[in-house]
Order: sequence, then C-alpha cells, then structure tokens
Amino acid sequence: MDVIRKYFPNLSEKQAAQFEALYDLYYDWNSKINVISRKDIENLYLHHVLHSLAIAKYIKFKPGTTIMDMGCGGGFPGIPLAIMFPEVKFHLVDSIGKKVRVAAEIADSIGLENVRTSHSRAEEIKDKYSFVVSRAVMQLPELVKICRKNISKEQNNALPNGIICLKGGDMTAETSPFRKCCEVVEIKTWFDEEFFKDKKVVYVQI
Repeated sequence: MDVIRKYFPNLSEKQAAQFEALYDLYYDWNSKINVISRKDIENLYLHHVLHSLAIAKYIKFKPGTTIMDMGCGGGFPGIPLAIMFPEVKFHLVDSIGKKVRVAAEIADSIGLENVRTSHSRAEEIKDKYSFVVSRAVMQLPELVKICRKNISKEQNNALPNGIICLKGGDMTAETSPFRKCCEVVEIKTWFDEEFFKDKKVVYVQI
C-alpha cells in the first residue's frame, strides 16, 4: 500500500480505505479462484494496482466519463481506476465468468457504486464509451478492430476519445498501423520501480 501513497499522496480517506482493503479481498478470492498468479499475490500493489494506475497518471478522467475495461480479468485496470475516479462510470467486461464474478464481488465489497460488470465477449457489447481500457489482452490492431464500434463521438475530456492500454516490450510493430493517431508513453516516466522499466501506456485516438 505504501507504493500507492508514494505516487498518489492526495487520496481521500475513503479511497485509501478502499485501496487498503484490496489485498485481503484478492488474497481470499485467489485461494478459491486463481485470478492472480499464486506467486504474484504478494506483489498485488506494485504489479497490479499501481500498474493499473499508470493510466491515472496519463489522463485525469473528467466526471461523467464512461469507460469499458475490456478483458478485465479479476478487475485490472478497472477497479483501481474506479477507486481513483469515483465520478466516472466503469463497465468491466470479460469472457471468463469466474474472473468477472471476482471483480464484481470485490467492487461490491469496497462499496464501488460506479462499477458494473458483464460476463460477455467484447464483440457482443454494443454500448458506447468515452474510452476503452485494457491490460495486455491482445495485439493492438485486434483490440482496435473489436472496440472501435464502442467509442462514443461525444467528447468530454482533454484527450480525444479512444483506447488506452497497458503494454510491455517493443511496441513498434503493433503501433505502426496507427502512427498518426497513437501515443506510447513509458511508465517509468512516472514510477521508478524496476518492474516498470519496459512497461508502457499506449493510446490510440478513435
């Protein structure tokens, strides 16, 4: 939890309590359903929560923004972002029912009223959103192809609507089709831990 406070020192008491509660909840659920690698649960805050919050360093979503977390797994990046932006609406979607259930239960346990979940394939979701976020669920061209239909024309943020994803490694090939409407930012710009040295936030304007 200290690593969250290090980079986000202005959390409200409620936000701090919600972040604080995540460890025990994920630890408990992980003992029943393998949501996070068993070896990695000890690194929950660094590898999962803080990694998700790199998006909060990239953009400050305005109240009323709508976001789909595509392939949310057990709730990343959606749940940490929903804590950080309580006035933004998040729709967490995954095709694996047990993982969505964990995300829904955890959101409910910490009192997140701005989160809804769907056990569904992204192709089946017809709703429109300001942004789609994801964490390394698939290659960028495929992600854009599936989610383009879900991006709303109504703009209410400084950054034009689009797709924001968390990726690692060399992004040259994946981003080459989107050169004119894409930005890649290294997460080590904001976070100095070794874990983030090759991690990136990738934005594609739609």
